[in-house]
Amino acid sequence: MVTRRNLLAALTVAAAGVGLAGRAGAQSAAKNKVVFQVSDADPKRWALAMNNIANVQDAMGRDNVAVELVVYGPGIGLLKFYSELSGRIDDAIDRGVKVVACENTMKAQKLTRNDMHPKIGYVPAGVVELVEKQQQGWAYIRP
Repeated sequence: MVTRRNLLAALTVAAAGVGLAGRAGAQSAAKNKVVFQVSDADPKRWALAMNNIANVQDAMGRDNVAVELVVYGPGIGLLKFYSELSGRIDDAIDRGVKVVACENTMKAQKLTRNDMHPKIGYVPAGVVELVEKQQQGWAYIRP
């Protein structure tokens, strides 16, 4: 015979189990988040950033880390359509890296989306993107 006390105890245990399972599921679905900044036109700085990104993905697992590369200032030129780094940009994007260009910088340098690598994304302001990502808990790296 089920008593009221036993029923209440069973429901309490079941509810606690559901709560724990929900948290465990949320933790396993949570990703590490890393935002990288490149604002230099130096190809060596770019190579370092791309190597750092690959190392982070290898160490944490591509499925366990969200990576965004924010590019502004003098570095924007290396996101142009025929940049010497076009192949590395393709590789990063194909590995799941979100590569974004600052539209403020593009406007200042009189660049249009037609000038840029076809697979990249855009943000209104690179610095603001970095601030917002950090406020959302993203780790910030500037190689």
